[in-house]
Amino acid sequence: MQTRPLGQTGMKVSRLCLGTMTFGEQNTESEAHEQLDRAVAFGINFIDTAEMYPVPPTAETQGRTEQYIGSWLKQRGVRDDVILATKVAGPGMAHVRGGSRLTREHIHAAIDSSLQRLQTDYVDLYQLHWPDRGTNFFGRLGYSWNEEEDATSLEESLSALKELVDAGKVRAIGLSNETPWGIMHSLQLAERLGVPRVASVQNPYSLLNRSYEVGLAEIAQREEVGLLAYSPLAFGVLSGKYLEGARPPKARLTLYERFQRYNSPLAERATRAYVELAREHGLDPAQMALAWVNSRPFLTSNIIGATTMEQLESNLGSESLVLSDEVLEAIETIHVETPNPSP
Repeated sequence: MQTRPLGQTGMKVSRLCLGTMTFGEQNTESEAHEQLDRAVAFGINFIDTAEMYPVPPTAETQGRTEQYIGSWLKQRGVRDDVILATKVAGPGMAHVRGGSRLTREHIHAAIDSSLQRLQTDYVDLYQLHWPDRGTNFFGRLGYSWNEEEDATSLEESLSALKELVDAGKVRAIGLSNETPWGIMHSLQLAERLGVPRVASVQNPYSLLNRSYEVGLAEIAQREEVGLLAYSPLAFGVLSGKYLEGARPPKARLTLYERFQRYNSPLAERATRAYVELAREHGLDPAQMALAWVNSRPFLTSNIIGATTMEQLESNLGSESLVLSDEVLEAIETIHVETPNPSP
């Protein structure tokens, strides 16, 4: 398993990261522990979660994912062997603290609850899950600044995170669903105010959504704020299992209507082309999609997620897959023909 530096923190994380947002909804506690055991045995040292997980988020299940990870950490005694990342929810979650925000009060309350559920004294990477201001994330396009949407300043949020670092509850901090302005402003605040320097940004990135490459990829390499890529399989769409309207039993798009980000006619057209390319070269479509993300120079870690052990094994297999120049060139041709159908 390859490792890459987590920003300027001195920590090194595995190129594949185990995502956990299905734990507590699509996966039971024992299934979650089985996935965690297999991932660590394979060489993954990086686990990502969030206080709002599992997804879809509900008041009844909120925090259950962290609880499952916490019980695993306690039973296995491997806390010092893994790099554990979690996130504080941005605005809009009415069932989280009566309406989640990224204020100092909310951040302090959130970390204490997460640490209790995770049964640990600290997390290695603590991330702001999405901005507490009006900006482009979760597929929003077009931008017009509205000061009324700027609820909590990054200065307040980062100052609160500094307090957590100083208290020993957090080792490093990161952003998620962020824009180039948000990252650069955070770096400016770190220089000006002495707050912690962000180590990473967790944003969507896949063959269907390469918008990260515009602006953010340069920041990742010049400023050492690398990408933690989420949805690298576009909710499983890039496996090809949903083509021609198929809806396999227990699959995410079958169970939950809310997941429509990668389900447009353009996305299906591009997916079909990528799946056909993989099959022409004797490749598994999902492994090809993951291997392509693995190969990006601005990547810190690729967050894989699975609901079955078979899916997990397939995802793990992408670590050793090196795509040929012919396949890489064909991928670029498809991208030019159908660029970013699911931003």
